[in-house]
Amino acid sequence: MGLSLVHSRARAGVRAPAVQVEVHVGGGLPSMSIVGLPQAAVREAKDRVRAAIHCAQFEFPNGRITVNLAPADLPKSGGRFDLPIALGVLAASGQLPNEALRDIECIGELGLTGELREVDGTLPAAVAAGAAQRRLIVPLGNGAEAALVESAEVWTARSLLEVCGALAGSKVLPRAARVDMRAATVPDLADVRGQAHARRALEIAAAGQHHLLFVGTPGCGKTLLASRLPGLLPRASQAEALESASVASVSGRGFDAATWRTRPFRAPHHGASAAALVGGGSDPRPGEVSLAHNGVLFLDELPEWGRQSLQMLREPLESGVVTIARAAHRCEYPARFQLVAAMNPCPCGWAGDPSGRCKCTEDVIQRYRARISGPLMDRIDLHVEVPRLPPGALHDDTARGECTDVVRRRVVAARERQVARAGRSNGHLDAALTSATCRLERDDQRLLEHAIDTLHLSARSMHRILRVARTIADLAGSDRIETLHLTEAIGFRRLDRGLA
Repeated sequence: MGLSLVHSRARAGVRAPAVQVEVHVGGGLPSMSIVGLPQAAVREAKDRVRAAIHCAQFEFPNGRITVNLAPADLPKSGGRFDLPIALGVLAASGQLPNEALRDIECIGELGLTGELREVDGTLPAAVAAGAAQRRLIVPLGNGAEAALVESAEVWTARSLLEVCGALAGSKVLPRAARVDMRAATVPDLADVRGQAHARRALEIAAAGQHHLLFVGTPGCGKTLLASRLPGLLPRASQAEALESASVASVSGRGFDAATWRTRPFRAPHHGASAAALVGGGSDPRPGEVSLAHNGVLFLDELPEWGRQSLQMLREPLESGVVTIARAAHRCEYPARFQLVAAMNPCPCGWAGDPSGRCKCTEDVIQRYRARISGPLMDRIDLHVEVPRLPPGALHDDTARGECTDVVRRRVVAARERQVARAGRSNGHLDAALTSATCRLERDDQRLLEHAIDTLHLSARSMHRILRVARTIADLAGSDRIETLHLTEAIGFRRLDRGLA
């Protein structure tokens, strides 16, 4: 008879709660049971563990084996518990010293030959292991990801045999090593010809982290403009990059450790389901809004999206968090993204174009635009009309606008002013901070109230106008909001009436 304890980590959103893998080997008919709310992949671990132990030239105990994954009320999923279960079986049967397992944690899926295979959610596990001051053993394929956590001591292994050798003192496992950073290719804003008004809106959006909507005819450059936004944003801090990387780590869609400091840019197709957009599933996974955390979410053809999907954007746009609740448990994913959307002005796409080719009736246009609800429009700070350019403006010899680097310097300077003043960007100010930092002169206050009455805007829209005006003032280097800044901010809400 024997008992062993191995430390591991589960996956619950972007957290990695501690799991104690308790293994008891006793007398009785040979059997192996796993308890502690295991899902199918965890229950199947007993067959993988048995084969891996035999292939590593160890003896599988010929008795009754009980594996308890504590805490019992936390759902356990995936193959991440294969390695700790195998080590627990070997320690409980006296083939490994129990003392060697005291200060380590481990995760990893086992192949039938004993090789260790990658698992998702390694980055949150490394963060949690570092906070608990335990060493972490991960598969070699997860080493570069876990090495991003400077506070954690992470070892890598190729097989169960290597891990057992290290625990027995006959082998030294290598430390996880970072891979070389790879610079992301950033499209240049200078590639956009003309569209001075849209370029200005893009700069304001980048400086204040404001949400943005482009409305224009097909081929006028809406997508081209949206793809330039990530290059204008300030470089992600290490904390921001780790948050975004943690979401990518648990998504199950792969993780590239060489580009972890690059802000995400997600552009899902308008046919994506609500669960794909905000997250969900029986084993909840993050959706596009969480994968865009600290980056940009681009939704093209906005009216073509399902109404349910668009309505589900409302909460994360305000709170920056997505909560997925299931009968047995719930999990949260961060979703502090910057929304950039694009749409045509009507079903055929040519309403308002000088060519006069649009044949849509006013009723058809209104029904098309009404697919975007008023509450969602309220949450978009900048509404920008993008006109079709004349052919002459697209020639190669046409004067080019400012490049990305020049505009980014102004954006970074404005963002630094905001952080120094309120500790956050203008787009994330709450009502109290908006009142404290976006004060207006009496005449400007009357001007804003008149605009609110004329355009039939909500209180939320009023606060967003103030925040945009504050960003425009920051770009101008002004300590106070001038009349010019306010009128420009109001001008970015003119579509509210047309899309009502």
